Amino acid sequence: MSLAAVRPLAAEFPQAALKRLLWPALLLVTIVLVSLPTGALPTWMTKYPTAWQLPIDAQISAFMRWLMETASFGLFSVRDLTRAIAWTLDLPLAAAKAVLAGGVGYGRGADAVAIAPAIPWFSLLIAGVAGGYAVGGLRLAALMGGGLLYLAVFGQWPAAMVTLASVLVSSVLGAIGGLLVGLACVRWRWAERAVSPLLDLAQTMPVFAYLLPMLILFGFGPVSAMIATIVYAMPPMVRVTILAIRAVPEEIHALGAMTGCTRRQLTWKMLVPTALPALMVGVNQVIMLSLNVVIIASMIGAGGLGFDVLAALRRLDIGAGLEAGIAITVLAILLDRFAQALAVQAGRTPERDEGHRALRRKALWAAFAIAGALWVAAAIWPAIALYPDALKLSTAPWWSDLVRWINVNFFATLDAIRAWAFLNLLAPAKRFMLALPWVWVVAALGIAGFRLGGWRLALPVVLMALFVAVVGLWPTAMITVYLCGVAVLIAAAIGVPIGIAAATRPRLWRAVETVIDLLQTLPSFVYLIPIVMLFRVGDFTALIAIVLYAVAPAIRYAAHGVARVPQTLIEAGVMNGCTRRQILTRIRVPLALPEILLGVNQTIMLALSMLVITALVGTRDLGQETYSALAKADVGKGLVAGLCVAFIAIIADRLVAAGAARLKRRMGLAQ
Repeated sequence: MSLAAVRPLAAEFPQAALKRLLWPALLLVTIVLVSLPTGALPTWMTKYPTAWQLPIDAQISAFMRWLMETASFGLFSVRDLTRAIAWTLDLPLAAAKAVLAGGVGYGRGADAVAIAPAIPWFSLLIAGVAGGYAVGGLRLAALMGGGLLYLAVFGQWPAAMVTLASVLVSSVLGAIGGLLVGLACVRWRWAERAVSPLLDLAQTMPVFAYLLPMLILFGFGPVSAMIATIVYAMPPMVRVTILAIRAVPEEIHALGAMTGCTRRQLTWKMLVPTALPALMVGVNQVIMLSLNVVIIASMIGAGGLGFDVLAALRRLDIGAGLEAGIAITVLAILLDRFAQALAVQAGRTPERDEGHRALRRKALWAAFAIAGALWVAAAIWPAIALYPDALKLSTAPWWSDLVRWINVNFFATLDAIRAWAFLNLLAPAKRFMLALPWVWVVAALGIAGFRLGGWRLALPVVLMALFVAVVGLWPTAMITVYLCGVAVLIAAAIGVPIGIAAATRPRLWRAVETVIDLLQTLPSFVYLIPIVMLFRVGDFTALIAIVLYAVAPAIRYAAHGVARVPQTLIEAGVMNGCTRRQILTRIRVPLALPEILLGVNQTIMLALSMLVITALVGTRDLGQETYSALAKADVGKGLVAGLCVAFIAIIADRLVAAGAARLKRRMGLAQ
């Protein structure tokens, strides 16, 4: 080999070697810094100086006081404006609650005059079955009937109808708002650039953090809870709208131009109808996220099933809490399946058999007529509208007795498990994170960001990490990272192998999918009730709840990634004599690694959202800061702590996503 050919290789070798050694070097420096004796580093490096902190929380609180007490638009104040908005939004919410739960009437208190009762359980059951059959056939009709009957039989009907009213109104407003914002982002690129960071914050900031601003702006009650729910649930609709409208074939645009459509006609008569099946996926996400917030929103007056779960958690009534939580899960499944069926129907070619379509329409209207007639009968004889108490069932005593039996017979074992996990896993990890110098953590995050995505990734990562230090919440944030990190590692260690094993076994996957669907639809608060009764309050209880709540995406993404490996590569491995284990370890898993990383990313997001809720069981992290701020009505403290949680989530999301994208490019999988 000539000298001219050797020189480029010699120049590239140190650079390639340095790139490979970067991550081990970062890990080695981290271990060395943690191992240094106390006082070996300057104090300002290990503890962010108080003099450098900025009172951002106090400034936010002062601004909110000024906004609500002083700010005005001349003829009316900001308080008048927000209360007018609250009154306007209360109209559809009150109407929905009147129809589903409270009855139609006018007046309040002793002056109230009832016009008609709320729709009785049997009328809604008939209408739900008929609607399910019209949209999704016999299977969906049976599911709707069974789910609604469960709510009546187990005594959850009144609270479920309050929750349903809130979710329906929140979902409609969230879907419409998300659609309009998404269309604006498609039309104007600057709008997308402005909205994108706000969507990231809305999806990653704990709901606790903006419950208090909503409470101050719009007053205590279900309207504030509904607005908080809309803020939390709308971002997926915005993102789905952007993707769906941009995915409309160019031929549709050309057809609109050829037929002389205006911009408005092109949007509403061609683009939106064409993208409707994809848009219904966004509506489905809005519904599910709205249901996910019902318990938290009950803290500021939402009521319904969420309030029942929260009340059961406060008095540690496992039976009542599980029944109310399962009722929320049933409601979520019914709405999810109905929305999915609507999405499928929106993309389906209309039936050519006009006679069959007419027959189905007549059957549907007949069912609605019967439901309406029974509603009128219930207005005349109110006693028939109530589900008989003698026919109601309850599993609450059974669940309470089961937990009590476990505590009596296995208390010593459970306490030993809790003590071992705390002493050998949680306490060392906590000490490690608290011992890290904040300067090094910020620098290491910047280096990782630069390595994975250049300055465009490194700079925001560093700024977000510095924000946590500047507001004086660095130690609390490290406790958050420690507990979330341990939970994510355990969830990934459990979920990834299960996903890999189930990916090539359809029967096993069906069983696993049923379990993780239940885990994802069960309200997050419900996890806490039995775990607290078994292990008491503390970090270990929070760890179990977080792992149960966050393990689903690790399983789902691992299975999806392994199942998507091209069959041609599998056949090539078989032709080369690879065993089943070799195909799995050398072909399937390596090629699925980017998808697995994305699953870990989603696990981190869910772990952080659950970590905030575990503040109710005694953790001392940013979730506790947010929750205590809500209890003390300290809006500045709550928003700052919520922003810190959001920034931790965004940092993890950006770094993991950049790592997954880089891995895809190296494997030649990027499109």
